[in-house]
Amino acid sequence: MTLPNTYADRNCPLARTLEVVGERWTLLIVRDAFYGVRRFGDFATQLGIPRAVLTSRLKSLVQEGVLTRDDGSAGGVEYRLTAKGIALWPVVHSLMNWGEAFYSPDGPKRVLRHDQDGGLIDPEGRCQECGSVVPVPEIRLETGPGFQPSDSVQDPVSTAINTPRRLLEPISAPRASR
Repeated sequence: MTLPNTYADRNCPLARTLEVVGERWTLLIVRDAFYGVRRFGDFATQLGIPRAVLTSRLKSLVQEGVLTRDDGSAGGVEYRLTAKGIALWPVVHSLMNWGEAFYSPDGPKRVLRHDQDGGLIDPEGRCQECGSVVPVPEIRLETGPGFQPSDSVQDPVSTAINTPRRLLEPISAPRASR
């Protein structure tokens, strides 16, 4: 039996939000968009998601205005977070913090720093160095003490994500030749 994709209580903002980002894979797609992933194939490789599911989730996120689809002049398609999508950052950050607190006994797998002064960003999004709430484009993502590198060969996108970089900074991995 297929589960419905809408909730009975449409007057609840949480239920409405879950209709947009509550399906399996959707928040991971949004997370990777914050990490700088923009291309369909890069999302597919990073997440190990079935291509048909990825197509469906990207289409839904574009329809909801969370992502925009940009057809490049060279025939490549890129997906970028919109202002509405970037507004999801506090939710994504909170869920990451929750996961680190309960499922990362060796410490955080990823740490966030204020790119301007190097201060760690606390769970509320404040820089511990200067005290300001750090806007998403000024957040630098780094591997933390709980990060465990993969034993497999790293693709260029994984390598870029695991290298200190600002959120939203596009990953420009070379396209595979066909």
